[in-house]
Amino acid sequence: MEARVQLLRKMAFDATSGSGHHLLMDAADKVGGENRGPRPMEFILLGILGCTAMDVISILRKKRQVVTDFEVKGHAERAEQHPKVFTHITVEYHVVGKDVQEKAVRRSIELSAVRYCPAQAMLKEKVPMRYLYYIYEDTPDGPQLRIQGEWKEEG
Repeated sequence: MEARVQLLRKMAFDATSGSGHHLLMDAADKVGGENRGPRPMEFILLGILGCTAMDVISILRKKRQVVTDFEVKGHAERAEQHPKVFTHITVEYHVVGKDVQEKAVRRSIELSAVRYCPAQAMLKEKVPMRYLYYIYEDTPDGPQLRIQGEWKEEG
């Protein structure tokens, strides 16, 4: 895998992935940037969320779960002192669908966390991660929360 970042101006960089996609990366005004794009640490969190989201939705579809909407949210706490690494990450899976089974959601999260998601695998040995899930029934009146829980890795 390859990537590069090219300075555009001040603290703004054009980030180019090995697959040829471009993203803008920038810093906050207070450190000389213009706040025109995500910070590098935000990209790391987004990478974790994107990786697990793709795993989980793929597994749910293979399990023939009818998912009509799906969102993964993340929250990362950081150390106060430099290098201000992540100290804890919470991942929330919000699954909307028709009769989506809790067992299928839990297993999908488990497979992503322990087998498929390289972004999580790289960080989870150093950064504690918490996995919460919310399953909503898709109704004519909008999504209705049906089940919520937490998946914890055994061992």
